[in-house]
Amino acid sequence: MEEGRDYLLISGLQHFSFCRRQWALIHIEQQWFENRLTAEGKVIHKRVHDASSVDIRGGIITMRDMPVKSERLGICGRCDAVEFSQSDNGITLHGRDGQWDICPVEYKHGRQKSGDCDRLQVTAQAICLEEMFCCKINEGAVFYHETRKREKFPLTDELRETVRLSFEEMHNMFNRGYTPTVKKHAGCNSCSLKEICLPTLCQGKGFLSVAEYLRVTLDEEKKE
Repeated sequence: MEEGRDYLLISGLQHFSFCRRQWALIHIEQQWFENRLTAEGKVIHKRVHDASSVDIRGGIITMRDMPVKSERLGICGRCDAVEFSQSDNGITLHGRDGQWDICPVEYKHGRQKSGDCDRLQVTAQAICLEEMFCCKINEGAVFYHETRKREKFPLTDELRETVRLSFEEMHNMFNRGYTPTVKKHAGCNSCSLKEICLPTLCQGKGFLSVAEYLRVTLDEEKKE
């Protein structure tokens, strides 16, 4: 990673996939507002992270709340769970016999989504783990609390490339301090930031982002 380059949070990739403006409001402008959906999500993740950091069941070692990072992509975060299962062609673990495959698992409070936003987050975690363990990870998983179902999926080249391009764009926006203008879509009604973003009121070419508004206002005060 380039010297002085900021690490971006892996969790922000889901915000970015849902809405680039939402990601910028949260991660660039530090805006946040809790709603029922985000509160429920926090409760689920707290339960996962409060569990024992290492669990061994059925020959699978599960490490929870595991910190990960990628120098290459300039990202960091924590995995809800990382599962190590015995394999004929995996990595070695200190203090453990044999070889082991790695599978990152993300816990979500809702149900499976039509898009790839959850898969992208897990793919980013897998890329970090691959860099840290010098290995190749073939699969990831998402557990949905509402349906109590686990979705396991292949970490395809398409998912990996989307992750790479997304973080490239996110770094560019972050370094510029750029917040996109409103592009109203179906997800706006369930967004926790709709009272800050004001998608209906602020839609249009003449709208300034919060950062742009503050910059213009401060410039005008300096001139007075």
